[in-house]
Amino acid sequence: MADHPGVGGSAGSRVRVLRVLIAPDCFGESLTAVQAAAAISTGWHRSRPHDRLAIAPQSDGGPGFVAVLATALGTVQRSRVIGPLEESVEAEWVWDAETKTAYLECAQACGLALLGEPPSPRTALVAHSAGVGQLVAVALAAGAQRIVVGLGGSACTDGGRGMVDELGGLAAGRRRLAGVELVAACDVEYPLLGPWGAARVFGPQKGADAATVAVLESRLAAWATELDAAAGWEASSASGAGAAGGIGAAVLALGGTVESGAEIVARHTGLEAALAGTDVLVTGEGHFDQQSLHGKVIGSLAAAARAREIPLLVLAGQISLDEPALRSAGVLAARAIADYAGSVGLALIDAANQLIGLTAVTAAQIGGRPAG
Repeated sequence: MADHPGVGGSAGSRVRVLRVLIAPDCFGESLTAVQAAAAISTGWHRSRPHDRLAIAPQSDGGPGFVAVLATALGTVQRSRVIGPLEESVEAEWVWDAETKTAYLECAQACGLALLGEPPSPRTALVAHSAGVGQLVAVALAAGAQRIVVGLGGSACTDGGRGMVDELGGLAAGRRRLAGVELVAACDVEYPLLGPWGAARVFGPQKGADAATVAVLESRLAAWATELDAAAGWEASSASGAGAAGGIGAAVLALGGTVESGAEIVARHTGLEAALAGTDVLVTGEGHFDQQSLHGKVIGSLAAAARAREIPLLVLAGQISLDEPALRSAGVLAARAIADYAGSVGLALIDAANQLIGLTAVTAAQIGGRPAG
């Protein structure tokens, strides 16, 4: 990358004005993508008040998918649906009347944050996706011709069975969705079953112990037979089938498709045009690890930045990648809130202020050609 700002040295007394694109994902449950973008903008402005900042929060289909899209298109709707256990929750979704497209988010109906208690083997077994099916039904009633379901952050590992049951079953669901474009927007490339499937990879994150993972895998295997029969092909083995506890497989069995959530959001937030005039791209998420580079927001942005020779800075809650991995991904520099705050605990409970401070320090280290 010739002639680009550097990180780590003094900026000097006179530096060029940079065009900075701020495009973070959410930081787990600590900050939404919109909140993270605001914090980064505030911190950057403290150290480099003359830079020109553009804000474009991103999402890969997980928590925050609807909030990000609401800033770019459509109007926010609210519907009361069943949560991941039995309590009802108010779920937000976006309706684009011009294209008759409904954008839903499974985390709004069956997200981990909606459990009301810490994830455990019990919640891992009983959490369901029924509320997602209710949201799909609401979208159909509104006249949707296209339904995009953001997948990620779910508390369930039911293979989308709860969603399918709310639509009347596989056969009835396929009839109801005939003529409607159904899309699963996700970042997960894994199938429904096996060592890289929904239960074994993501079950532990949802409170499942080894015995519970075995039960979930067995239950999904039986359900996969029904899903594949309804689809007429091995939908359960497809890339993305394991997303959101297997809701991806159910979407495929209902006649839908799987698309990159990051690419869908990038398209609607005008990311391509914004990148054309960018000197520095800043992104971030809760935990920057190897998975971040495969289908998630940072991986998608890294590829886009590398193709355009735009320096990429990553600000994350925690970082689990070493320098060679960062260089290979095209990341100029990565900074962790946990390191800046001095503890993971403070990084979580005071995320916005700590991200503002970390950004200010990082921006102050940006160098550039002398102005004029």
